[in-house]
Amino acid sequence: MSKKDAVIKVLVEISRVLLGVTFIFSGFVKAVDPFGTAYKITDYLSAFNLSSLSFLSLPGSVLLCGLEFAMGACMLFGLYRKWNSRLMLLVMSFMTLLTLYLAITDPVEDCGCFGDFLIISNWQTFYKNIVLLICSIIVFVYPERISNIFTGKSYWLAFLYIFVFIGLFVFYNYLYDPVFDFRPYKVGANIAELKNIDEGKGREEQVVLVYEKDGVEKEFTEENYPWEDSTWTFVRMDSKTIKEGEVSPIKDFVINKLELNASRTEIVAQEDITEAVLSDSNYVFLMVSPLLEDINISYLSSFEDIEAYATDNGYRFYCLTSSTTDGIIEWADINTINFDFCTMDERTLKTIIRSNPGLILLKDGVVVNKWADIAVPSESELNKPLAELEFGKMEDTEKENKKKLFYICAIFFVPLLTLKVLDFLVYNRRGYEEKPDKEKDESVLE
Repeated sequence: MSKKDAVIKVLVEISRVLLGVTFIFSGFVKAVDPFGTAYKITDYLSAFNLSSLSFLSLPGSVLLCGLEFAMGACMLFGLYRKWNSRLMLLVMSFMTLLTLYLAITDPVEDCGCFGDFLIISNWQTFYKNIVLLICSIIVFVYPERISNIFTGKSYWLAFLYIFVFIGLFVFYNYLYDPVFDFRPYKVGANIAELKNIDEGKGREEQVVLVYEKDGVEKEFTEENYPWEDSTWTFVRMDSKTIKEGEVSPIKDFVINKLELNASRTEIVAQEDITEAVLSDSNYVFLMVSPLLEDINISYLSSFEDIEAYATDNGYRFYCLTSSTTDGIIEWADINTINFDFCTMDERTLKTIIRSNPGLILLKDGVVVNKWADIAVPSESELNKPLAELEFGKMEDTEKENKKKLFYICAIFFVPLLTLKVLDFLVYNRRGYEEKPDKEKDESVLE
């Protein structure tokens, strides 16, 4: 191998690994939270005045998760090298142009390319895509130099398993809450502490008064503006950021309890119970339903059991929703529900838990446990006070996450490793590798 060929080979392998790992990671963290990815797609559609297409957000999320992960895995394992290299270049060319536009116009706060696991700015995303675009050009020019792990006769099995794996993984996270919770409301999070920022660490802003004199505008503060000088004309009042400071990861976490009349046909009062809930030393159940009209009714009886259990054991139970007051009254009447209803910002509710409805258990403002509608404890499990039940105790989330990651990696890699061993034993690997690169590519329809 000449020095030039060696350099090209090294560049191709580096590019292959960078593209493969990045796409696998990006697809995986999106697949962890398909609803979160769908919400981000909805943000993009709104920014481009395409809200009418928001019904495509969830299907688009599933497709995006699967495509990214599969492309990354195919690149890393050298599957269908020519076709995957072409697709990779096409995707990166489009994404680089798109992220340049997003960086300049800034229609959304972050790109969402790594979900809630890693939030980066639009400019950082663009710079990342420049590197990946260069890598995609290299593998596009030299696809035959990409190392392939499997022989042509086992390509399709490895490719099929990759899609089956990511498809089932997305479906699991669709049914349940994300297997890895990267949101600020994860188990173990102290909402009361996250909600508040220490004095002096938050954003500092100053009110600026703009006055005009002789066609020239000048900024003043509230201490030195020319209130006694009639030659100055007031123009406007602005707000100037002096220090960015820390930003709370929890926004709009405000619980407004609704007081209904005796017949439950009218809202007679509202009360902010946020601090009371977060400071309660006893257990508090929060049923979360962003919109009651979209709730999964089939699981409603489970929440009624939880509410009855809470009442019998002296725990608070609130149903949090962003539905209108009229909608709440109508829904409660149709379903004969007597929950204590509270209102909260819709986006906050969707961030807390992805299912509708979902359940969150608090104590002293700390998230003790969370359940999607399908996983809510049954009536038979609620046979003791929470302090004596497993799901009433705080789990070691770091330990659990490591265990989950180990199992997921084993489920993904062990079958592929087994296929590789069978591939080596069944087919004459050495004879296959001695074929010219062009012949190998043609044999696997590349």
